Amino acid sequence: MTSTAAEVVRLLTGRGETLAVAESLTGGLVAAEVTAVPGASKAFRGSVTAYATQLKHELLGVDATLLAQRGAVDPQVAAQMAAGVRRALGADWGIATTGVAGPDPQDGQPVGTVYVAVAGPSEATSPPVDGKVAPLRLNGDRAEIRRESVRSVLALLLTELVGAQTGNERSQE
Repeated sequence: MTSTAAEVVRLLTGRGETLAVAESLTGGLVAAEVTAVPGASKAFRGSVTAYATQLKHELLGVDATLLAQRGAVDPQVAAQMAAGVRRALGADWGIATTGVAGPDPQDGQPVGTVYVAVAGPSEATSPPVDGKVAPLRLNGDRAEIRRESVRSVLALLLTELVGAQTGNERSQE
């Protein structure tokens, strides 16, 4: 996974772009993975670990009605988290994780339900619900679900970065 983080940092640095991270179920693991890469400080702006649902609204600007109606484990919530952290921390790119790592279901969602999202420069003037969201159905224990969520959000970002750089080309993981 570190190779994905290293490639993300390399691409962002080469383009003079920055990254901000919003995390829920991963609890800071995405930020830790990115900052483990030497030179990450050239691209990484910071992160918000909004574990409590209320903080997703207060710190990241996720719509309160959406949170009340659907709960925190929702694709639109993930998209708004990514867009919100991008705005809040003044970054070119924002990524987000939200989901259920277990051991118990949350908001009516089973363990392993995860949404990862990316918001990039092309969403600068769009509503905060825009961006790229990937729904995941993960298996394993709590630690495995969290690690796979980190891997997945970084892979999604890498795909978007490569796509933004080369047009229609998509990266291989």
